[in-house]
Amino acid sequence: MKLSRKAEYAMRALLAMARSPETSTFSIQDIATKERIPLKFLEQILLVLKNGGLLRSKRGVGGGYQFQKNPLRISLGEVVQLIDGPFEPIHCSSMIDQPGAACECGIPGGCGLGQVFGGLRRDVNEWLNQTMLSDVLEKERARQPVSFEI
Repeated sequence: MKLSRKAEYAMRALLAMARSPETSTFSIQDIATKERIPLKFLEQILLVLKNGGLLRSKRGVGGGYQFQKNPLRISLGEVVQLIDGPFEPIHCSSMIDQPGAACECGIPGGCGLGQVFGGLRRDVNEWLNQTMLSDVLEKERARQPVSFEI
């Protein structure tokens, strides 16, 4: 299973923005160039993130996008949900949350596959919702080489 390229680009764009002070304004062109994201695709992505309450736009000279929500409190789950919708590994994986519902195979409450993949769905969503942009930035900082100058 793979996240969409659109979700990956959304996370990369938000991380690029989160590396700067929270009140910074970012042009679409700068983010697209820095992160190597096609400009038209990034425009669509940032609009979704704005409509989802993560970003706000600023018009005019020096305009662009700013964080609406504290970037360190944005979970990867929020981003994936906004861009790709709910994580559903197979159609009937949500049946375990709906007592009495029947999946395509007709088994009430979900078949064995639905139950197994429902557990995966729950675990993945829990991990995505607990992992913040700040966690990703911390991993980046931990990998940066330390230099000592005399």
